[in-house]
Amino acid sequence: MNAAELFVKCLENEGVEYIFGVPGEENAHFMMALEKSSIHFILCRHEQGAAFIADVYGRMTGKPGVCLGTLGPGATNLVTGVADANMDRSPLVVITGQADSRRQHKESHQNMDVVRLFRPITKWAQPIIHSKNIPEVVRKAFKLAVMEKPGACHIELADDIAAFQVSGLPLPLENPRRPVPGDKIVDVAVELIRASKKPIILAGNGAIRRRAAKQLRKLVEKTGIGVLNTFMGKGSIPRTSPHCLFTIGLQANDYSRVAIQEADLVITLGYDLVEYEPRLWGQSAVKGNKTQKIIHVDFLPAEVDEYYHPDVEIVGDLAHTLWMMNERLSGFQPQYETCCQEALRKAMLNDFAEYKDDVTVGAIRPQKILWDVREVMGPEDILLSDVGAHKMWIARYYQCDEPNTCLITNGFCSMGFALPGSIGAKLVHPDRKVLAICGDGGFLMNVQELETAKRVGAKIVVLIWEDNEYGLIKWKQENQFGAHSSLEFSNPDFVKLAEAFGCKGFRVENAADFKPTLEKAFDFDVPVLITVPIDYSENKKLSKRLGAIDCPI
Repeated sequence: MNAAELFVKCLENEGVEYIFGVPGEENAHFMMALEKSSIHFILCRHEQGAAFIADVYGRMTGKPGVCLGTLGPGATNLVTGVADANMDRSPLVVITGQADSRRQHKESHQNMDVVRLFRPITKWAQPIIHSKNIPEVVRKAFKLAVMEKPGACHIELADDIAAFQVSGLPLPLENPRRPVPGDKIVDVAVELIRASKKPIILAGNGAIRRRAAKQLRKLVEKTGIGVLNTFMGKGSIPRTSPHCLFTIGLQANDYSRVAIQEADLVITLGYDLVEYEPRLWGQSAVKGNKTQKIIHVDFLPAEVDEYYHPDVEIVGDLAHTLWMMNERLSGFQPQYETCCQEALRKAMLNDFAEYKDDVTVGAIRPQKILWDVREVMGPEDILLSDVGAHKMWIARYYQCDEPNTCLITNGFCSMGFALPGSIGAKLVHPDRKVLAICGDGGFLMNVQELETAKRVGAKIVVLIWEDNEYGLIKWKQENQFGAHSSLEFSNPDFVKLAEAFGCKGFRVENAADFKPTLEKAFDFDVPVLITVPIDYSENKKLSKRLGAIDCPI
């Protein structure tokens, strides 16, 4: 067999189901080998879209998504999606072609150092230098991609090396046990939990991986400690739990921020600083709670940060660590002061419901849209948020029952994520409703993948919040400067655009019509596009209201 065929056998050995991408001339041998394999290649309309689909596939399954591009511009088009997966902690393997090795040392057509390009945005990037190394390189890439913290790995296969004749076999897969913490450090942490009066848990994106949420829920039921989640930690405990304190991370004052500053003990579980920096909540931040203790529980040691100084660091498998805590807290009868957390939950529930019966005609309030979305979506259904002002509203107002049912890119924060990402979610869970919420700016960044969704039969629904400008930038500029730069643009007729792709389109300008339209959208056999003019005057109102919060709980 040739090297490309051995490469594909190694991918089959890793359990790869799909590869998403746009091939080029330098991928020819690889593509011919794929034709004879069990792997389904899904042709995408842009390499960035392919990387986002693979990103979400990895996030949903826990095993690496795979995307492919050619050399030069194909590789550079992949960069944003690959960087997004890496910083959002999604396991991903990206494969690129490369020029014939006999011309890589000199100026030649589309030749550039792709491996060097990918090294800052991946955990590992490696060219195939010798065809016999393929089994080792593939195995290492897939192994590193899923190790904590998960992320992206890159493999480059040059055109001539792919054609070399080679013999070899894929390496056997390993299933190593994840390291666990020592008993003594867990004992110390448990004593802090027992001695605390006002503890709180901050659940990050690590808390929804590797069975951690199951053990977290047991801990919460046992102790009654309230849980705040980051944007990517949604669903770590159900929104209906009396201990769910919803989401923190708006980088503004909020009930959740007050609650975490009032706590005498913060237990961070899988907390990732790429989402929400400790400067906005941690020790010495804002109010300067000098007596506050922090227990850091994660797969890796704590990042060094001026505002984050854990008193106890427990490093090891998160689910196992929580199990050890639960064993030690058996029979514990807590006497915690929970009035602050109870008031927080009550205040947030009132906020969620404030405009649930709104019948505005014209621009619709974000709160009303998200109340109706939550009513239509079941506990296992999946919402993907693109990046823009809508992301802030989704983070605060859309709460979840299960992990990985609200996907937000909050590490790298890439616009253009949600539409292609929803294709990946639908491929993993074809039986669930999948809704992508985009701003009009982010939607048009990867609109071409609507054709991919239609072609592969991904019956997704895309909801566009239309304001004809980059609303999040305007919101932030106005908060900081009291004015904003030029951010306006025009849009196509989104209903006609959907129809041009062979999809179904709706425009809703009456708040009372939104919920029935969304319910109907999930019944079509093609992707559906819904556009709503959004009332972003609510942005400034929210900022003003949150800024006025001074420990009302």
